[in-house]
Amino acid sequence: MTSPNGYGTINGNSSPDDPTQHSRNEQSPLLAKPKSSRRSTRLSKYLKQDIDRSWADLILLLSYVITGLLDSSAVFIWGSFVSMQTGNTVYLGLGLVAPTEGTRWIRSGTSIAFFCFGSLVFSRFHRYFSPKRRWVLLASFSAQLVLVIAAAVIVLVDTEEGGDLRWEVLVPLALVAFQSSGQAVTSRALQYNSLTSVVLTSIYCDLFSDPLILAGLTQNDERNRRAAAPVLLLLGAVIGGLWAHSSVGLAGALWTAATLKIVIIFTWCFWKAEPNLDNDNED
Repeated sequence: MTSPNGYGTINGNSSPDDPTQHSRNEQSPLLAKPKSSRRSTRLSKYLKQDIDRSWADLILLLSYVITGLLDSSAVFIWGSFVSMQTGNTVYLGLGLVAPTEGTRWIRSGTSIAFFCFGSLVFSRFHRYFSPKRRWVLLASFSAQLVLVIAAAVIVLVDTEEGGDLRWEVLVPLALVAFQSSGQAVTSRALQYNSLTSVVLTSIYCDLFSDPLILAGLTQNDERNRRAAAPVLLLLGAVIGGLWAHSSVGLAGALWTAATLKIVIIFTWCFWKAEPNLDNDNED
């Protein structure tokens, strides 16, 4: 049957005054939510979840491999650390005593300055947006990845013409030192304060002063973490040394570190959310 107003047809079995027809119309949504919008909402909620810190220490332990990689190759090529700032502070002190005898103290001072600046930036970023939020961790490690890749590209195009203070040395040194602080800040965000990924002296002290150092493998998790950290850093240092002595050089260590950063980013993507917590809240 044709509608009187000419805008289509109406069901011949129902009339405009049919109460059941009005009921069905009132129960029907005016605008159905698109599937793409629902997927976007689910993704947004997923990214805003706080991740479960259980076993997250494994990510921090993997970061020790990255530290060993970068520091061993950087010390061999650039003569200064990019992560462990204790050695750089010693180099800086020696340079201040005899500043004209070399330039290593300037490179070490650059590394210290950008590591401190990075700690300021990463810590405030985590603190402002929630330390354990999934997207915050993803953004942090993505930024670290970009900085490492940028440093690797600069090293690749370096013509090695000029002194030790040329920009092709100072800029990648600063970039890598800046990103190293992100790993250290993550240990605070995940509440594994001992696993900074840049310090071993305190770990050695705490490990060998632990009264339960000889406890069973499953009876002392903190001891296990402290024991694994120097072993993994040593592993990274060996790999970094191999790269530094090869034709690939420092760039090989940087690209390897970038690959490990990608592994960490994908791991955070699928890490389980923190239980018993409403992760769907909006900030």
